[in-house]
Amino acid sequence: MARVTLEETQGPGRGEDFATLAAHVKDFRAGGYDVDTVTESVCAKCGGRAFEIGVDDEAGCAERLCVGCGDAVLIADSVDHWPEAEPVQCECPCGGEEFAIAVGFAPVGDGSDDVRWVSIGLRCLRDGMLGVYTDWKIDYSPSGHLRGMA
Repeated sequence: MARVTLEETQGPGRGEDFATLAAHVKDFRAGGYDVDTVTESVCAKCGGRAFEIGVDDEAGCAERLCVGCGDAVLIADSVDHWPEAEPVQCECPCGGEEFAIAVGFAPVGDGSDDVRWVSIGLRCLRDGMLGVYTDWKIDYSPSGHLRGMA
């Protein structure tokens, strides 16, 4: 599988916990929209918070693989796009491939629970570098259920 690293244009950011990663995802403003919810990815099988992750920026999808138990989960509506995806594995510039994941959700803005944009923020577990590795637009409704699919 090919690899993708954080783009230099995002600027260096480092963090030690979920709070700093969540703040980074909110500051990124995927699609130019304010993020109202950031959810931490936690493995439902083992409670793990360390993942390898594959993304396809063109198809708009991501899959996380729990380092602890090997459980693979497609994030948000990725299941709809994964069959045609050509995912690349995320890698930190330091060479790290294990990450904490924060999924940001930007609302439609009309008072509904619907999601307009999804962004995938990662914190390298080796050196703490923060980055948003992919994001994608949601163009259907209802979409509020995606908030529970981090």
